Amino acid sequence: MSEIEPLWVDYHCHLDLYKDYEAQFRKCNERRIATLAVTTTPRAWPRNKELASGSKMVRVGLGIHPQLVGTNYRQELALFEQHLNETRYIGEIGLDAGPSHYKTYQNQKIVFEAVIKLCAQSKGKILSVHSVRADRDILCLLEKHLAGTDNRMVMHWFSGTASDLKKHVEIGCSFSVNQAMLVSEHGKALIAAMPTQLILTETDGPFIQTGPRPSLSMDVSQTTRVLGELLRLSTDETQTLIRNNLTALERL
Repeated sequence: MSEIEPLWVDYHCHLDLYKDYEAQFRKCNERRIATLAVTTTPRAWPRNKELASGSKMVRVGLGIHPQLVGTNYRQELALFEQHLNETRYIGEIGLDAGPSHYKTYQNQKIVFEAVIKLCAQSKGKILSVHSVRADRDILCLLEKHLAGTDNRMVMHWFSGTASDLKKHVEIGCSFSVNQAMLVSEHGKALIAAMPTQLILTETDGPFIQTGPRPSLSMDVSQTTRVLGELLRLSTDETQTLIRNNLTALERL
């Protein structure tokens, strides 16, 4: 991600949604946290790009969050396409068939397929993908448009079945895991079944809590420690594993 070696990896965080978002960008540099700052709308891209300019640790993803897809999605898609060639990183994108967002699911599918088609044409993108109750549709579309290409897919907070996990691995997906997964029996079982060379860490801050406050990128150190316990590795060994996985992902 940079010439300076990171100490930690937070591969899915919404830095621009913190009240002190400018400070959060700076802290990622100061604490050497290789951070993928995902956005929820392409309208947020220019300001995030500006904040990350010159950063040694922060990369910004161009996103259209599935929970925000409405009836004006064509305007969002046009803006997404306008900025696509300005970044290698895409996110947050995906599908959400949860009860609160199912009414927009058909529009979400139109947007998601359009986005991954654009990525397939552009090539060399790294995508951070949201999937809630939509793993089969996600899998089908990724396999159809991106499997076998030089694009890379990272499943954010994967929550599907063991069978779906295996299929995502088969088409080349990596997985970013967070502390919420590490306190869930289902999440821990999924992580234990993931090939270790495909695992990255994330916070999904500020949407996950660390104690009484929203998680910060620095909290990924705690995630790394607990992940190491699950994988039966020391914290140092887990840090090295995650950094090597990041290097391998971004080298491709």
